[in-house]
Amino acid sequence: MHYLYRPRTSFIDHARASLAYNCFSLARLCCLTMSLSVHKWFCVLILCMFSHDVVAKTVRRNVLFIMADDLRPTLGCYGDPIVKSPNIDQLASKSNVFLNAYAQQAVCAPSRTSLLTSRRPDTTRLYDFNSYWRVHAGNYTTLPQYFKSKGYTTMSVGKVFHPGIASNHSDDYPYSWSVPPYHPPSFKYENMKVCKGSDGKLHANLLCSVNVSETPLGTLPDMESTEEAIRLLKSTRDSGKNFFLAVGFHKPHIPFRIPQDFLTLYPLDKMSLPPDPDVPKGLPSVAYNPWTDIRKREDVQALNISFPYGPIPKDFQLQIQQHYYASVSYMDSQVGRLLNTLDYLGLAEDTVVVFTSDHGWSLGEHGEWAKYSNFDVATRIPLMFYVAGVTAVPPWPETFPYINVFGPTLHRFTRGGTVSNVNELLDIFPTVSVLAGLKPPLTCPDNSLDVELCTEGHDLAYTFNNDDNHKKSEAIAFSQYPRPADTPQENSDLPDLKDIRIMGYSLRSWDYRFTVWAGFDPASFQANLSDVHGGELYLLEEDPGQDHNLYNTSEHSLLLCKLGQGQQPWAQTLKQHLLYLTAGNKSKGMA
Repeated sequence: MHYLYRPRTSFIDHARASLAYNCFSLARLCCLTMSLSVHKWFCVLILCMFSHDVVAKTVRRNVLFIMADDLRPTLGCYGDPIVKSPNIDQLASKSNVFLNAYAQQAVCAPSRTSLLTSRRPDTTRLYDFNSYWRVHAGNYTTLPQYFKSKGYTTMSVGKVFHPGIASNHSDDYPYSWSVPPYHPPSFKYENMKVCKGSDGKLHANLLCSVNVSETPLGTLPDMESTEEAIRLLKSTRDSGKNFFLAVGFHKPHIPFRIPQDFLTLYPLDKMSLPPDPDVPKGLPSVAYNPWTDIRKREDVQALNISFPYGPIPKDFQLQIQQHYYASVSYMDSQVGRLLNTLDYLGLAEDTVVVFTSDHGWSLGEHGEWAKYSNFDVATRIPLMFYVAGVTAVPPWPETFPYINVFGPTLHRFTRGGTVSNVNELLDIFPTVSVLAGLKPPLTCPDNSLDVELCTEGHDLAYTFNNDDNHKKSEAIAFSQYPRPADTPQENSDLPDLKDIRIMGYSLRSWDYRFTVWAGFDPASFQANLSDVHGGELYLLEEDPGQDHNLYNTSEHSLLLCKLGQGQQPWAQTLKQHLLYLTAGNKSKGMA
């Protein structure tokens, strides 16, 4: 996200200033009330200053970084009236919750690499799954690598980096991690024929609720990841070193291979279609994603759905929704077990807890499924930070008691502190650094390919004790998505770098989303913003679902003129952001 202002002070600055002021006040009070000599008064000040220096240098918090996969903000704490997510809601009630946080590209590897390096996809040059940023772009320092360099023991469990070429077939070990990353053994069965169909045979289905005892190895990946994360928490508790533990859950990513009991939480007659299940008439064809990964599943293939627009039969759409919600509740139960262990081991008061996702997932909105687009449903993600004594004040009998998702709902948790303004996944790196007691990386220069440590995000810690939560028109988030052609193709959802011909650059403010689909040269990584293949403009106050594209109400060449003539605040702001985006791209070599 790009702000047109800089925060005045950081979270740590506030703490240090407060401590220094209190020390000075104490010394002055002692002098006045006890008739201390100047010499003794000076000694008290020196003692306080020494104490302040020790506190500033030694107050380091652990970090538990929890990441879901393909999770949109379908959570109770984000206002969803159907989902059962009591453990994440409980975490949110004691956290700072960011209501409008967005991924930089709505697909796994580019988003995770962007988050963990705090660099945009145009800087990592990763738009697909087929390159390693340290070789392909620059030797960028990652979030866990930064903590490792500061003496932390860094550990990875489950899906944190995207596995494969995108992380050098090693999850970036040993650069980012102190010990080899853990991957659950049962994940190798995830896309095999392990889903029992109505014919009694095993299939590679999209909908895949299972009897866990009958599955290969008798367990599931997220269960194994939780067990390993719990083991690591126990082993590091008494080590005397700070830890950075990243736990990546695989759900609710497809296939929906989950314990079958979780489907009982969501009867089909309680499911409903989205309010906008059809492809919008004004949507440019380049913007549409044909959800090819879903089409490859055997149960979807049996439906004989036409390419590229479908649609999926309504009864099957409801089953997809049911399984997605059930997958969220299953993942929530694993988060609850993990947080309860953190609490039980006495680590909750010394650990920053971050919860987020790599991107969202469409559930039939705009006639689309999965991710692979610039719409809010694909780019918006949950984001929350828990810091004991800052976002919530202990003591409690228990900070994170486990809540059985199948039990009675005693009450719905209210959110803790909330931030309504627009933020990005890029902001996590500098923010968690400050919250843990480290200095955040410096802001990247315009061209940072040769800069190993810097951030293209912003430190959000200053918002944690800030009551000023009015909407800021200057706060925006950038997302982007590549396409191979103007019309939907078999590889539209995930084109290889060599096949990318168009890049959709999208700006999200609190009151609009504006997207330009521009020509793109994969050899030079350059976009040509004068070669426009389509555009989208949604005014969110009157069109929150982004169904009515206003871009074509005027010729593109007249758009800036129209915006310049507009009297509404959003028009002037949008014009400034469009000019800013164009200028920023030119500084990176874009035409």
